[in-house]
Amino acid sequence: MLKKLRRLGPPLLMLTPSLILVGVFVYGLIAANFSTSFTDNHTAAQATGQEPAAFVWFTNYFDLLASEDFQHSLMNLVLYTLVFLAGTMVMGFLWAWMLDKPVKGEGLFRSVYLFPMAVSFIASGVVWRWLLNSNQDEQASGLNRLFQMVGLDFLQNNWWNNVTFGIIAIAVPAIWQLSGYVMALFLAGFRGIPDELREAARVDGASEWKLYRYVLFPQLSPVALSALIIIGHMSLKAFDLIMSISKPANYQTKVPAVDMYVFKSSFDYANAAAVGSILLIIVALVIVPYLIRTNREEKR
Repeated sequence: MLKKLRRLGPPLLMLTPSLILVGVFVYGLIAANFSTSFTDNHTAAQATGQEPAAFVWFTNYFDLLASEDFQHSLMNLVLYTLVFLAGTMVMGFLWAWMLDKPVKGEGLFRSVYLFPMAVSFIASGVVWRWLLNSNQDEQASGLNRLFQMVGLDFLQNNWWNNVTFGIIAIAVPAIWQLSGYVMALFLAGFRGIPDELREAARVDGASEWKLYRYVLFPQLSPVALSALIIIGHMSLKAFDLIMSISKPANYQTKVPAVDMYVFKSSFDYANAAAVGSILLIIVALVIVPYLIRTNREEKR
């Protein structure tokens, strides 16, 4: 027992401060958030402690999920996530595939593709707000003005002001900004495949398509899964880019994170906490299976 304590004692002492901080500021605050979401804390007086708040348990969750406004936010989140994932994965893979070939000036191209990732969503959102301006004809600006100048007037549209598909326009700058990150992941995957595998496939008479389908793509599947999880959970938490292009009050581009901000700003802490909890559960449904799968593969 004493030997075991001497062996485990120093590591535990080193980990204890971190465990306490994580326990208090991560899991403790998550528990506090869930606790708030189970109350009827919907007014400024309750938020400041001037009036008591009672537990209503899952009432806030049922009311939110039954609300057409929140259902619209969830649908926007689904549309945004699907378009964002498809765009970043396709663009990132294509760029990585092109750079995997011997290309002059590869470093320059790689820097150009990665540069948008260094720009904050707020800064890029300000620029894209102008590019995606919904004014048309004589008052057109941004991309609508460009289409007008090159004779493609039929491509002019109201972008993020479209009630049904406005959120898809918000996904465009997100794809532009993070495709370079996915490119870096895929490029690292390509470069990590031994040349011997490619040579052996070509010696066996494999065509270029069969080489990719049966040799390279299976090797890239872990990279693709990691990219999907990372980009997917980022899309679920979309907030700053939407806020910088649109406004919190805009129905057409609102997502759950924006709803949470609006509820918090109006002292509706219970609904704000409920939205945050729903987002946490959605992200957990994406991340936890991936972590379990990764852990099992490491043990093999």
